[in-house]
Amino acid sequence: MSSYRLSAGGRIDRSKLLNFTFERKSYSGFAGDTLGSALLANGVSVVGRSFKYHRPRGLIAAGLDEPNGIVQVGEGAHSTPNLKAPGVELYDGLKARPVNAWPSLAFDLLSVNSIFKQFIPAAFYYKTFMWPDWHLFEPVIRKAAGLGVAPTEPDADIYDKRYAECDVLVVGGGPAGLAAARTAARSGARALLVETDFEWGGSLLAGDAAIEGKPSEAWIADACEELRAAKNVTLLNRTVAFGIYDHSLVGLCQRLTDHLPTSQRSGPRQRFWKVRSAQTILATGAFERPLVFPNNDRPGVMLANAGAAYAKRFAASPGRRVVIATNNDSGYQSALTLQASGVDVVAIADARTKPEGDLVSRALNTGVAHLPGTTVTDVFGGKAVREVELHAIDNDNRAIPDRKYRIDCDALLTSGGWSPVVHLYSQAGGRLQFDDQLKGFIPKSCAQSVVCVGGAAGEMSLIRSINAGATAGADASEGAGYKTVATDEIHGGDAEFGETRALWQVDVSTLNKRGKKAWLDFQNDVTASDVKLAIRESFKSVEHVKRYTTLGMASDQGKTSNVNGIGVMEAALGKPMAQVGTTKFRPPFDPTTIGAFAGRRVGENVMPLRSLAAEAHHKALGAKFEDYGGWRRAACYPKAGEDEEAAIMREALAVRQKLGLFDASPLGKIEVYGPNAREFLTRVYINNMKTVKPGRCRYGLMLNENGIVFDDGVLACIGENHYLVGTTSGHAGMIAGILQEWLQCEWTDLDVVTDDVTTAWAVMNINGARARDLLQKFDSDIDFSKDAFPHMHFRAGILGGVRARVQRVSFSGELSYEVSVPWSYGASFWKQLMEAGRDFEITPFGVETLMTLRIEKGFLHVGSDTDGMTMPHDLGFGPMIAKKKGDFIGRRSTMRPDAVREDRRQLVGLECLDGDAPFAIGAHVLDKGVEAPAKTKGWVTSSVYSPNLNRPVALGLVERGVSRMGEEVQIWDLGATRRARIVSPGGFDSQGERLNG
Repeated sequence: MSSYRLSAGGRIDRSKLLNFTFERKSYSGFAGDTLGSALLANGVSVVGRSFKYHRPRGLIAAGLDEPNGIVQVGEGAHSTPNLKAPGVELYDGLKARPVNAWPSLAFDLLSVNSIFKQFIPAAFYYKTFMWPDWHLFEPVIRKAAGLGVAPTEPDADIYDKRYAECDVLVVGGGPAGLAAARTAARSGARALLVETDFEWGGSLLAGDAAIEGKPSEAWIADACEELRAAKNVTLLNRTVAFGIYDHSLVGLCQRLTDHLPTSQRSGPRQRFWKVRSAQTILATGAFERPLVFPNNDRPGVMLANAGAAYAKRFAASPGRRVVIATNNDSGYQSALTLQASGVDVVAIADARTKPEGDLVSRALNTGVAHLPGTTVTDVFGGKAVREVELHAIDNDNRAIPDRKYRIDCDALLTSGGWSPVVHLYSQAGGRLQFDDQLKGFIPKSCAQSVVCVGGAAGEMSLIRSINAGATAGADASEGAGYKTVATDEIHGGDAEFGETRALWQVDVSTLNKRGKKAWLDFQNDVTASDVKLAIRESFKSVEHVKRYTTLGMASDQGKTSNVNGIGVMEAALGKPMAQVGTTKFRPPFDPTTIGAFAGRRVGENVMPLRSLAAEAHHKALGAKFEDYGGWRRAACYPKAGEDEEAAIMREALAVRQKLGLFDASPLGKIEVYGPNAREFLTRVYINNMKTVKPGRCRYGLMLNENGIVFDDGVLACIGENHYLVGTTSGHAGMIAGILQEWLQCEWTDLDVVTDDVTTAWAVMNINGARARDLLQKFDSDIDFSKDAFPHMHFRAGILGGVRARVQRVSFSGELSYEVSVPWSYGASFWKQLMEAGRDFEITPFGVETLMTLRIEKGFLHVGSDTDGMTMPHDLGFGPMIAKKKGDFIGRRSTMRPDAVREDRRQLVGLECLDGDAPFAIGAHVLDKGVEAPAKTKGWVTSSVYSPNLNRPVALGLVERGVSRMGEEVQIWDLGATRRARIVSPGGFDSQGERLNG
């Protein structure tokens, strides 16, 4: 394969040879190369295939605006899909392959799509696959969708997050950004400068500019040296600012080790920064636009500035004979850079009839052929350019047939003008305006403290960009509260850019070009005719056209296609581009790894589970741990040879027959005290809490503002104006926050203090007929006798030498005590209870066993027996609400017509009539005799086999359930039908003799 590496020049280190593979073929490059530049230097003309038609594509750009060179890098767990070749730093041993090509890049079977492209225009899938059934086509379409392949192995890398705050954030390390950061640093402001490239300098790296007589390389070095020496400046290269959000929040993704061979990587791969800045300066530059003409997607057609960048910075020639087609002065600047680098530029075609200016004169003085008033109308060649066709154009951009030129070449570089990179500015709430001279959208005003400078502001002059950057740095520092510093204004003979000719698409209707497409979005295969088709089909909004055609929805996010697409819309609609407007710019500005967002929150760290104080003792007892409300808790304690079901049955029998011990430490515990505590709690619960006396407990139900049951628990009165609110384990934190919200935002007149003490107290729940006997074995100043300590009472005192709070409450239906001791004593107290309970054959039991016991009793479990529509009336609490005087959270909502309608689903018991297998939770309740499937009348909410009743027991929410007691229904679960009878919930010890024992 021919080499296109220039013999001299470039910023590469020719002493460091790097070997790499692309599509399993071996190549070499140098330190300082990107994968894109190395492929170009090795003569690889085809680097990818387009998404829809699988047409061969070559490199177009040299940066983040590249739509074609999408590659998969690495192997196995280190494989990363959909990276842009110009953004991948070359390292020794790098392995890359193209995406969206099978079985190979040279021979892609799906390229047959290109033959039938006239039958599969934009949005054809919306119309084609609806009949007879979408599902017939879905498997094939989904298999064909996507670009790269997500790794099947877990990500082997780690990712970090960091939060930062600064006075001035500068995005972009080019000339304007360096000037802005340097001025901000001199003011004393805390400055943060970020640049996506691995080198500083931006556009200066690809040109021959001199700044005040100093080579640009020296100017960059001086600026960076000063910034590195400043203690108030942080420099981050290899960092993409991917989004600006509300309240000056900027998201950054820093690549830490992506540029290193896998064997040399250590530490985090990437770091995700969340930065808050007082002032933000965007020096993000501008993207060059391609020209739109038939076959403009051929490999070898490239942006002019990109071709110059490859030659100047990487010593990689875009071709041996290069033609440049332009409509603005930058095409001449690219020609000068290419020629200075040793690339043969054979002709410049300028769509403008009378181009003038210093750049034009300097380029023409080199002897290059010049074709004013002319533009490219076609290219010839399959997987590489062989020849270009040019035509003179009239004032309406129509090709003039008899003024035609053909030039042999192997590369065509085009420049259709420049589009300021305003993506981040728009995300910050910035408004844009159309600039007629630049023929692009530039910043107008912004809702946040964000300004654009340099190319991002539409300024194409290097000297003015540097001066504007320095001024912006000074203004931003002053706006952040720092002293005003004088800016060093730079003077020099900077070339002026003339006006850009509007050439959104060359009109070849006068030529025989039938069937030849002109491409706008290269990755997604969107053509100019697709945009016109969308408009003919009445999609006239720029947002609708985007979605109908997928214009700008590729991984480059329309960086090279959006403005051209809007220009095509202008002509088709007969409406100025300023009125057509732009689509919404959304983050991320450039694709960002999911790992960066996740950070270290993977595996068990996604939601770290809290551990019980006695976890070690639970492990020693063989506990089977599961996640319950964010806590690692025992589901049960299987013995050797037992499965989970057998263990639950054994534990449930042991609790009923002897004695059981349950760790209830995660139960929510919120202390409420103050002169208005009674009033406050009465407003929180649906029942009256004003009458709860010290030493007494009361069950309560909490609603949200929509009247929906949110939580339940036991309230204990510890003392005068001092209460302990009990909540479910999963809602403890939320309830604590809700109580604070009402106090701070709504009931500010109440003198109340709340304190979440959930993790301050470990709770051991002792259940069974011998529970009292066990506690009486300990030295205590608490009288545990039946008369002295009845059910639903609270006592505080010393138990076994430790301060304790004891509530006689029961969720199992047995004689039960919840004993709370300081968390640090939780492990030792569990151990003492187990040792003292040996005489009573104590059995530890888990959450699943407790659920079995409570279902046997028919006790409500909020979250299992309720959903997002369940109201207190549905659970039998209507009379309680009717009796209560005064308001409470959600009361008004409980009186809405929907809340009191008679056909609401109500909590009932479900008796199994056809076997010993429990009903499936979630199975539907249907009327008897109705052929299933049918409209549901409710569903099973809780269901177990009761070892104490020797039969299945279940609860369910059933339409008009309370009035249907004794009625037979059927339970339907995915084709299986069972018989059931609606009964009262529970069935075990219905009189409550055990818990009152």
